[in-house]
Amino acid sequence: MVLGVVVSSAIAACSTPNNAVDANQSNQPIKLTLVSYAVTQSAYEQIIPKFTEEWRKKTGQTVVFEQSYGGSGSQTRAVVDGLEADVVALALALDTKKIEKAGLIDPGWEKELPNESIVHKSVVAFVPRDEKVKVSNWSDLAKDNIEVITANPKTSGGARWNFLGLWGSVTQAGGTDTQAQEFVEKVLKNVPVLPKDARESSDVFYKQGQGNLLLNYENEVILAKQKGNDTPFVVPTDYNISIDNPVAVVDKNVDKHGTREVAEAFTQFLFTPEAQREFAKVGFRPVDPTVAKEFEQQYPTIKNLFTVKDLGGWEKIQAKFFEDNAVFDKILSKINKK
Repeated sequence: MVLGVVVSSAIAACSTPNNAVDANQSNQPIKLTLVSYAVTQSAYEQIIPKFTEEWRKKTGQTVVFEQSYGGSGSQTRAVVDGLEADVVALALALDTKKIEKAGLIDPGWEKELPNESIVHKSVVAFVPRDEKVKVSNWSDLAKDNIEVITANPKTSGGARWNFLGLWGSVTQAGGTDTQAQEFVEKVLKNVPVLPKDARESSDVFYKQGQGNLLLNYENEVILAKQKGNDTPFVVPTDYNISIDNPVAVVDKNVDKHGTREVAEAFTQFLFTPEAQREFAKVGFRPVDPTVAKEFEQQYPTIKNLFTVKDLGGWEKIQAKFFEDNAVFDKILSKINKK
């Protein structure tokens, strides 16, 4: 989950919504701002030109994309604080909900696009430091010789997925909350440090040499492998959590900019087979069933794939686990970690 901040502008091509300035009259392209989290950049670099070319052929209008990539939590705060995104594609619906609560996205955004606005998915993967680290499923992480590197879920969206994967590996197998908490306590007791975010977690593991197993996204390790990093990884297939990544139009901003039509068209394009293939090529699990079939050899089959809904939904999860003095804080207090 190496997350960095990259801002790129341009990728010209096509569009102007009906309620915006007519590009053919003004000779000015329409700007659309996409704010996303870092590991999606490789896919969007391929998707955006496809969309803009299709839009130009359809309308004769020109769109210029401005793009901002970074940690999902920091991107969320930036939008709430004034970064005028037209479209947000974040790591978890909880971040999108924060933008909704800030009054920038209208309630009900999940129903505006297919698949409840989940545009692609992933699962948790284990990255052992070397062949001496023997792990195949979640229960192995509680062994005394395993030192897991994961970020703090109070400050990292990616780490929330890791925490929920640990917890759900017990409860979804029929275990109680008490048993789940005991398991998570064992794992976290052997965690040498809790970095603030996913990028720092990777630095701690790779650059500082701490720990002997990194919790990561499956799509990240697949992409790293494509780029020549042959570090072995393990995807636990007995139980795993579906890491669901949403996309949404930022209503207040598109109405201000006059970009609603093109923003909505872009988000709809992301669910087409053409765009879904680009997500799959960089390691995301596509939500289009036909494309998923095309890439099925790339992904291990998860026997029991559970979701946020299975754990009660984000509002319940946030209150139960990650608010001050909730489960996570109590675990840290019990095992004497900060």
